[in-house]
Amino acid sequence: MGHLSTHVLDTAAGCPAAGMKVTLQRQDGAQWSTLKQFALNADGRSEGPLLDAAAMAVGRYRLLFEVAPYFRARGTVLPEPPFIDTVPLEFGIADAAGHYHVPLLVSPWSYGTYRGS
Repeated sequence: MGHLSTHVLDTAAGCPAAGMKVTLQRQDGAQWSTLKQFALNADGRSEGPLLDAAAMAVGRYRLLFEVAPYFRARGTVLPEPPFIDTVPLEFGIADAAGHYHVPLLVSPWSYGTYRGS
């Protein structure tokens, strides 16, 4: 059964990015439509799958991670404009029955991702 999930780790503080706001979007032609907006839990994860087996579909997706507001809420002093504000991660789902996990490792100055398990 396919599903989509995410997990964010704050590499500056060495902890999950609890409370970070995230938006999930799906590409429809040239437009992006918002499917879900949520805040990460204490473990830096969404509550449940972002897309469950019934909602999984082949297509292009995007996760928008609100990085600068998260770090400011933690008391990090950032320049204006911040070096990293919102991190957009665009990815494709080619197998609607597959498990797609999209982790983000982030600091105010860098980020990285990969297809997790």
